[in-house]
Amino acid sequence: MLYCSRDCQRAHWKANHKQCCVAKADRLPGLHEIQDNSTGAASDAAIAGGKCVICQDFLTTEPAFTLSCTHSFHENCVAQLRKLGVKQSCPLCRTPLPHGPKKLFEEATFHFMVVSRLVEQGHSSWSTLSTLAQREMNAAVVGWRAAAEQGHADAQANIGIVFEVGHGVTQSYVEAARWFRKAAEQELARARGHLGLLYRQGFGVAQNHVEAVRWTRRAAKQGHAAAQGALGNCFEHGTGVTQSDVEAARWYKQGAEKGGAKAQCCLGAFLRHGKGVPQSNVKAAFWHRKATDQGNARAQCILGHFYEDGLGVAQSDVEAARWYRKAADQEYASAQNLLGNLFRDGRGVAQSDVEAARWFRHAAEQGDALAQCSLAVMLDSGRAVAQNVDEAKHWLREAAIQAMALGYRPPDC
Repeated sequence: MLYCSRDCQRAHWKANHKQCCVAKADRLPGLHEIQDNSTGAASDAAIAGGKCVICQDFLTTEPAFTLSCTHSFHENCVAQLRKLGVKQSCPLCRTPLPHGPKKLFEEATFHFMVVSRLVEQGHSSWSTLSTLAQREMNAAVVGWRAAAEQGHADAQANIGIVFEVGHGVTQSYVEAARWFRKAAEQELARARGHLGLLYRQGFGVAQNHVEAVRWTRRAAKQGHAAAQGALGNCFEHGTGVTQSDVEAARWYKQGAEKGGAKAQCCLGAFLRHGKGVPQSNVKAAFWHRKATDQGNARAQCILGHFYEDGLGVAQSDVEAARWYRKAADQEYASAQNLLGNLFRDGRGVAQSDVEAARWFRHAAEQGDALAQCSLAVMLDSGRAVAQNVDEAKHWLREAAIQAMALGYRPPDC
C-alpha cells in the first residue's frame, strides 16, 4: 500500500484506505529526471532536491541513493523493506531492487579479480584489455558504481582508483576526485590518502598543498602507511607545511613500521645521511632491505650500492650486481647504468662490453645523464658497438642539457 504522504496515511489508516494516492503512471519519472549513468550527476541532483517516497522526509536528511529506475530513497528505508520481507522491488514502479551494497561490492570485486589474474598471466594488459578482460572490467565498474551510489565507501574508493588510473574506463581525475571525496567523508583512510595526493598534484582539483596535507594527515593519523610516507615527504620538502627533517623522519618511521615500501626506502635514505635521525648505515640497509622485499626498485638499486661500497653490509660486487639487476629489470634507469658499469669493469659479473653497452643504452634512453656519457664514450671509440661519432655527440649533448638544467656550468662560465 502506497500513500502520497504521511498525513494521507494517518487520515486514511483507520478507514482501510485501498487506493494509491497517485496513479502509477503519474509516479514515473520524467525525461529530465533520468540519470546519466556515466557520471551519476543527475542522481546527485535528484537526491539533493527530492523526498524519499517511503518516509516522505527530504533525501538530504540521511544517506540516500538512486535506483536504476531513477527513483531515490533513503538507504535505511530500503534496508528496512528488505528486513520486513517486502517484495524486492522499487516501491513506486516495481522495478526489481538491486542487491545490497555489500553483495554488489563483493560480486564486482570478483569480476575485477578475474581481470587481475588475466593480466598477471599475460593474457591481457591494463593498457589494452582483451575482450574477456574488458567484459569483466565493465561488470566490476557497474557493480562498484551501484554499491558506491548506495554509500559503500570501499566501492567509492575503488571507482575513484579506476578513474584515476584509467583501467577499463576513460581516465578522469575529476571523477576520481569526486568518488574519493565521497569515501573520504566517510572516513575511509585510503580514499583520504588518494584525495590528498590529487590536491598535491593538482589533478582533478585545483592544486592546494594545504588541502593536500589536511587530507593526507587525516589518513596518516588513521594508520595508513602510504599516507604516512606521503606526509613525511611533505615535511621533508616543506610542501604545505613548515619544513622539518625531524617530522619527516617521524612520519617515515611510522609508515615504514606499517609496511609502506616508499616510507621504508625514504627512512633508509634519512638514516644513511643522518637527516632528522642519528646516522646509521646498518639501520639504513635494514630498511632498504625491507622495501626490497616488496619489490621496490629504488630500494633494490640503493641496496646494490650499499653492497658495492660496503655500507652497513659486507662489501660484495656479486650481491651488488644481483640487486642492480632486479631494479634494472624493472626499468629503473640508475640501476641499469650501475649494472652497465659492473659489466664494463668485470666486477661481480663476467666482463662484457656488449652487455655494458646494452644497459647503458637502456638507461640513456630513459634520460640517465651518466649512462648517456658512458654510451657516448663507447660510440666514439667503437667499443663493443659500431663507431658512430655523430650519435656519440648526440648523447653528450643530451647529458649536457640535463647538467645545465640542474645548475651545472662549464668551468669558464
